[in-house]
Amino acid sequence: MNPAVSQRLRHPRANMGEGPQLAVIDIGHPQKVAVVQADTAFWALVDRKAVSECLAGDFVAEITARLPEMAAEMENLRFGLKPSAVYFNPTDRCNLNCSYCYLPEDMRRNGEQMTPARLEKALEILAGFFETIHGPDLKPQLIFHGSEPMTAREAVFAGIESFGHVFDFGLQTNATLLDDRDIAFLTGNQVAVGISLDGPGPAEADATRHNWNNKGVFDKVVQVMDRLAGYDRFNVITTVTTANVELLPEMVDFYHDHGVRTVMFNPVRCTSKGARKLKPDDNLLAHYFTAALERSWQLYQKTGRKLVVSNFANILASILGPTGRRLMCDISPCGGGRCFFAVAANGDVFPCSEFIGMKEFRGGNLFGDDLQAILAGPVFKAVTTRVVEKIDPCRRCAIRHFCGAPCPAEVSSMSGCLDSPAPFCTFYQHQACYALRLIAEERHHAFLWDDWEDNVESSLDMSR
Repeated sequence: MNPAVSQRLRHPRANMGEGPQLAVIDIGHPQKVAVVQADTAFWALVDRKAVSECLAGDFVAEITARLPEMAAEMENLRFGLKPSAVYFNPTDRCNLNCSYCYLPEDMRRNGEQMTPARLEKALEILAGFFETIHGPDLKPQLIFHGSEPMTAREAVFAGIESFGHVFDFGLQTNATLLDDRDIAFLTGNQVAVGISLDGPGPAEADATRHNWNNKGVFDKVVQVMDRLAGYDRFNVITTVTTANVELLPEMVDFYHDHGVRTVMFNPVRCTSKGARKLKPDDNLLAHYFTAALERSWQLYQKTGRKLVVSNFANILASILGPTGRRLMCDISPCGGGRCFFAVAANGDVFPCSEFIGMKEFRGGNLFGDDLQAILAGPVFKAVTTRVVEKIDPCRRCAIRHFCGAPCPAEVSSMSGCLDSPAPFCTFYQHQACYALRLIAEERHHAFLWDDWEDNVESSLDMSR
């Protein structure tokens, strides 16, 4: 045999299928492409001209050596975490009638509302549950959610006063019922506050967010936003619909001008019929979402002040390191039922707030059933075992662990089953490619929280 041929056979330079299966993604960068090992969410940015060399030899060997470690990290993130947060609805009622609300109208008009005593009893049960599974050192998160929690102001504030040493409290509100005294109480107790606003002016904002008499609330919400803008535990949520998708770059300017530091541009959850009518086209959403992020970059270059778009920052952080994410919607199983759960005003327990109003996803009742049994029951298991590996075409997708095919409540409402792809699938692909492109351009720091590197480390340095 020719010695040269023999030598090559003894030291093959090709990936013969025994190593990791790698996908090459065009991220729209002139020099770089992404190489992704989908099972572990490992990725590398590679020169376009070096792709063939990358897919063979030392590169593959080094990844293969690290696969068990990276697989174990992903396994723990997906299946090893315990609940540490609860979305708590102290009331079913709301003073607004937003076009896309996921809760049924009758519930928001006539639903139940907790008394202070009932709410404190619920918090006592929850405190005992979290201490049982985590011990005394964890301070679990409890987010008062809605409908509109401030319609139950007395009960909510009493709970914060009584259990402030136990829970890290948050409040998600439409802001219309907050006055200066309320704001002073919330900030004085270090409660995280999120408010909602859907446009840079009353015509746009009030198109989807209005009261039962169709009167808008823009002016009141902006007053509260300006009052809270300097508070370090404050954020604003913009729900992105057909009514405002083209305004996202303008929204960035608006928020930046008002001193807001953290926002979320959340595509409307298509859980209700009203929401589905307002779903923007994926490609249109991707175009304006990216334009808004680029506008935030321009303002950062000009002023040195970030406007962090948290839902995108979470995607970016999850790519940089799976454990760097702060939200658990873009991984499968999602966080619903395993990292957090939701409690309705009557005590019913659901995997996530998005499921409230969907009776088939009621796992039990906080006041009548054992909480650990609820979380281990068949209703919750249906959500906590929903993985992209069971969903077609997600199981073949290179970015499946940067996306997670969310949201199960949304998917179930639209398709009638849990094991279906995300309605915003194309948008999530655009997001992942844009995030990888920002990393290739070394601009990603400007889109992340200042302390994002605290929870991230490189798995493998292939830069040499």
